[in-house]
Order: sequence, then structure tokens, then C-alpha cells
Amino acid sequence: MSLGQMRRRLGATSPGRWIALLATLLVPPAIGCAPRTPAPSVGGNESGRPTVSQTSAATASDSVSWLQVRTDSGVILAAVARPSGLGPFPTLIILHGTHGFAEEYVQLARDLARHGVIGVAACWFGGHYGAGTRYITPLECPGAPPFVDVPGLERFRLARQSLTALVEAVRTRPDVQRERVAIFGHSRGGGAALDFVLQHRGTVKAAILNSAGYPAEVAARASEVDVPILLLHGTADSPAGGGSPMTNVAMARAFEAALRNAGKPVEAVYYDGSGHEAIFTSRSQYADAVQRIAAFLHDLR
Repeated sequence: MSLGQMRRRLGATSPGRWIALLATLLVPPAIGCAPRTPAPSVGGNESGRPTVSQTSAATASDSVSWLQVRTDSGVILAAVARPSGLGPFPTLIILHGTHGFAEEYVQLARDLARHGVIGVAACWFGGHYGAGTRYITPLECPGAPPFVDVPGLERFRLARQSLTALVEAVRTRPDVQRERVAIFGHSRGGGAALDFVLQHRGTVKAAILNSAGYPAEVAARASEVDVPILLLHGTADSPAGGGSPMTNVAMARAFEAALRNAGKPVEAVYYDGSGHEAIFTSRSQYADAVQRIAAFLHDLR
């Protein structure tokens, strides 16, 4: 059955089912880009989750294309939202937290596209875990690499191969500015983004860390960071709101200080009174974060 026939048969299908359908229908030989599909919708105004108005000169369609990246541990499915025009454009790879892949990450990619940035929201592991799941609208991606729950930085070592394949697939797109490919991570995704920067020097040009964890062993390696860092963190980050002891704001400030002491370029924004998942619950914080991320990427040299 063709994709068009399947659409007509299923009619108004949920975003999660469309993603599952894509994962079964689209099987490229190695790394490929799936045909355009209806983008998962995010009910920002109805749910209380944030949206960003189209105030930028750049515009983008609400539709996204779906990129599949095959790895030894599974298939990474990623929603690609791009600005209008030929490009090439600055590009941000977006990694979700422990709570899993969600409509909010696809919406973040769309809103960045409205600011002249290609957003690539990737399902880098499957499933949904932890207290943070109540703050997002989950999307399922069957066949994704498995969730690895092991202590410390070992969890990121096991993801490096998958993320390397994802970054390379994005960097080879003709509409991507290779010299302006950056990586964003929320929570566990921030840990994976920072680990990738430390292990793959020169591959991406910047890292944006939102509500990430900063154990002492990470701060000790601040001198090894070779790209600009944008650090976004709430002062009330705590385990009760989906965080962990490692995401306490004191840990974030210690990492920022370690970067500055090592002479590394870092911008840090601390949102007063905000918790671990506030980027998904506060319209004002979300809008501010999108503006800062876009400006940060456009300023990369």
C-alpha cells in the first residue's frame, strides 16, 4: 500500500501513529530522507504550552520532513523544519530529555525555522521515563535506539555512535551550513550533547544546554570544551519537577565558572524561579529561549 493510499484510508491519524507508520513504511538503504508528511500538531494555546508568534522576517511552513538515520542500535527518526528559501541555513540538532520524544520538540524545530534556523528534532532513544513525562505530549518512534539507564557518563558513551551518524546525516544536507551546525539538549539530552562535544572535537560548532546535569567530572573537563556554549537553566530546578541532584542550579553555575576560568566562550541565562521543565510550561521562558537560541546561532563565526 502506498503512503498516499494509507493516508486516505486512515484519515485524521494521531501524530504518534503517523510516526509509527513512517517507521515501518520508510526503509532507506542507509541514511535517507522520508517524503514530506503532515507535521504533528502541538496544541500550545489549548494545553497551556507555549507557542511563538511569527514575528521574524524568516517564515516556514508548519510541515516537516522526516529524516531516518539507521544505526547499529536502531533507527533515529527526526523531524526537520526548515525556513523558506534555498539556504543554506544554520542548523540545530535537538535532543530530548529522559521523558522522551515529544510534540514540543517538533514545535521547537518549527519555531526555530521561523527564525531562519533549520531545526532537527531527533528521537535519539525510544520510550518515556521519569517525572518529566507529565510536561510533554509524547510521540512514539518504534525501532529507535533503546533507553540506557546506567550510572554516570557511561550512558552517553553508548549513544555516541548513534549521535555521530545523526550529526553526519544532517551535515551532508545541501541546505545546511556545515560551519553552523550546533547541538541542543534538554536534561539528559544536554548531557549527551555535552558528551558529544567533548568526544568529537570540530564536528559541531556550538552546544546549547537546557536544564542539563553537570556532575563534578564534567566541570573538571571544562578546559576540553572547544565550542561556544549557551547555558539555559532555571534557578528552581529540582528532582520534584523532573530534574535530579545534578541539575541543581548550583551545579550549572559551577560548570559556567569552570568554563570561564578555562577561558572558554559561554553565555549563561538563569531563569528566576523556573523549574526543570519550564521551557515547556512557561510561554515567556520558551519565547525568550527561542529568541536567544536563534541569535546565538546566527552570531556563530
